[in-house]
Amino acid sequence: MNLDFWLPVLVLSSSLFTGIVIFFLKEESTRLRTALNLLGASIKVVAVHYMAYRLLVLDIIHEISFSMGLGFDFIIRVDFLSLMFVSLSSNLWLVTTLYAVGYLEESPNRSRFFGFFSLCVTASTGIAMAGNLITFFMFYEFLTLTTYPLVVHRETRQALDAGRTYLWYTILGGAILFVGIVSLQVLAGPVDFVDSGFMQSLGHEHHLTLKIIFALLIIGLGVKAALVPLHGWLPVAMIAPAPVSALLHAVAVVKAGAFGIVRVVFDVFERDFAGSLGLLGPLTGIAAITIIYGSIRALTQTDLKKRLAYSTVSQVSYITIGAALIAPFSTVGAIVHLVHQGVMKITMFFCAGNIAETLGLHNIRELKGVARRMPLTAIMFTLAAFGMIGVPPMAGFISKWYLGLGGLDSNNAWVLGVLVLSSILNAAYFLPVIHTMWFEKPDREWKTIRSSRLEAPWMLLTPPAITALAALLAGLFANWEWSPLGVARQIAVGMGVYP
Repeated sequence: MNLDFWLPVLVLSSSLFTGIVIFFLKEESTRLRTALNLLGASIKVVAVHYMAYRLLVLDIIHEISFSMGLGFDFIIRVDFLSLMFVSLSSNLWLVTTLYAVGYLEESPNRSRFFGFFSLCVTASTGIAMAGNLITFFMFYEFLTLTTYPLVVHRETRQALDAGRTYLWYTILGGAILFVGIVSLQVLAGPVDFVDSGFMQSLGHEHHLTLKIIFALLIIGLGVKAALVPLHGWLPVAMIAPAPVSALLHAVAVVKAGAFGIVRVVFDVFERDFAGSLGLLGPLTGIAAITIIYGSIRALTQTDLKKRLAYSTVSQVSYITIGAALIAPFSTVGAIVHLVHQGVMKITMFFCAGNIAETLGLHNIRELKGVARRMPLTAIMFTLAAFGMIGVPPMAGFISKWYLGLGGLDSNNAWVLGVLVLSSILNAAYFLPVIHTMWFEKPDREWKTIRSSRLEAPWMLLTPPAITALAALLAGLFANWEWSPLGVARQIAVGMGVYP
């Protein structure tokens, strides 16, 4: 066993063992719990970055595999595509951990929260590094089980109801996904992720079955990816604490679904073959409907977190539509939006959490003049919102540019129209929030719930400052070789879909 084996083990175990140990800590062991959280997150970041260096520079693919019996293999393989997702998970876990420590200060059940928080990230990194569908499924369901306690953490009636809804959706989605995986295993044998897919060798007599299996896989993954009409759990789950909402929307659950769809399209069916079966047109259409529907529903929300939730429903489908278009630019757009949407949306949830924790404000109508009381938070929220709208030079502009080029390149110019309409709707539901924060006069005395020397505790200000800056720099220096866009290009080249 060498580094090819031990580095993926270290990435998984850095959060797995941290979470297990934290479960046994007493509530008052704040310093030890914080130290363990930050140590585990830091080790994971270092290990992932070293794996990235070995893959991108030395062309070394890390792999672990063994048979589980019944014809199933457990495979961990860090290829180009998994590198992007595991990097996103590890880096955002570190900043979210810092935020969560500050957010949950003096709250009850912190050891339980951070235990499941760490297990959740273990599941997310396992999904990223899974080398076949069965390993992906194991971590996918582990993610469901570890995020449920986070959704119901406050133990209120509303939280328990939201948790029940979340479980119904995700377990039913998981069951459908499992039927699709087993059907594929029976039809085609082991379902490893390979760049060229492995369905092309099956004869025409199997094409109808393949179409049905593709539909089962997309439905199962579409629940977590919040594709319409499978998205109902996501706005309801907003009852969770802000760090959990940030994790669900930027790193873990919705990204797991979107990443799974990318895997199925590229590494199971192979995109050109899926296109020849007529599977990508309907997928593109569903993603387009989700993009517009999510934006329209966001317009009508007065609760800030729910508006952000419907925005996620819309924005995550950019990844799906990029994967479904047969064009090199759209592939790059889909891959880079995994990162861009993550840093922008996590910033907005951090900011929403800051306002709620400091001033007790949740409704958009209550935010009049809040920028005078919390200018740093308002600046960071504004930057992220501009990114979501697609204002240059923010990261979101880069994603939309590449997806638009992909639409034109694949002779689907209507996709460009969807992106333009989506951007107009993004502006329609984000600019009023920004205007309310910056330009309307406060109509009440600020009631400070949680005081500090700054506008909010430094642990609540530093994470959104980092991610907002990342969203700006990712767009400003997009052409740099090691920017998210530069790495996405390298990954697309490695996948053989970008010249």
